[in-house]
Amino acid sequence: MYIWITRHGQTNLNHARLMQGRTDEPLNAKGLAQAEAARTRIGDMHFDAVYASPLSRAIRTGAIIGGVRPEEVIIDERIIETDFGPYEKKKYYLMGPPMTLYWALPEVFPAPKGVETIASMRERSASFLRELESRDYENVLVSCHGGILRALTGYLTDKKNGIVWRPKPKNCEIRVFESANGTHRLTRTILPEL
Repeated sequence: MYIWITRHGQTNLNHARLMQGRTDEPLNAKGLAQAEAARTRIGDMHFDAVYASPLSRAIRTGAIIGGVRPEEVIIDERIIETDFGPYEKKKYYLMGPPMTLYWALPEVFPAPKGVETIASMRERSASFLRELESRDYENVLVSCHGGILRALTGYLTDKKNGIVWRPKPKNCEIRVFESANGTHRLTRTILPEL
């Protein structure tokens, strides 16, 4: 099975460099263009299924890149973005030391009060991916978010700590993983053109 994971296209909150967790912000014009460009780059690829977080930016990105109608996208709560709690919609550079340190080095610094932990992200990512791997798919697309994508990548690269935090996923970057017989490997990364 090949699991294609993408981060949604740009939104106005991304453009303004604000923390965007569970706010249901739609794609902006650039985000729509990024998703269309990503679809063009993968050509006539057919996906057996397209999954997305329940947030509209992920659903729309998944539909465009996956070549399906939005109502055909399978919604799964486990791949929603990280819950940033009191830091939601805060400027990246105005979050204060606890959140800035946690988001820069979650391997070292704990999640501030009200913010989802790495353990929680790992748990829901693993639950989602184990269920996905039980399906009979050849190619499947997962459209999600920059935070949770780091935990999904950790699972799909068999990292002991369950995360791959760096480099930060770009909008509409696609990471393609092979899952076979309980082992995983990154086969390629498709970077956005826009």
